[in-house]
Amino acid sequence: MSDNRLLMLEAIARKRTIAASYNGQRIVLAPHLLYERHGDQYVAALNFGKVWRSDEAPRLGQFKLAGLASAELLDESFEPLTSFDGAVPREGDVAILAV
Repeated sequence: MSDNRLLMLEAIARKRTIAASYNGQRIVLAPHLLYERHGDQYVAALNFGKVWRSDEAPRLGQFKLAGLASAELLDESFEPLTSFDGAVPREGDVAILAV
């Protein structure tokens, strides 16, 4: 099991934020769902650095676990989005763990 997967499982179970590098940028995520698609693992997470329009509700982004580098568990906890229902994004995706 990869270190990123273990870290993500802990973050989801404890509702703690994660900091990581993704596509060359440092991001802070609130992971809500770890799932598998076609043999690859992804996390559905709120990206705290994303800028939302004033009329747009925050929503979860999809991040490939293999693309997260230098991931670390932070001390900050989070409350799951009220709109999160635990469902996987696409038919055929397999849920591993959700908040």
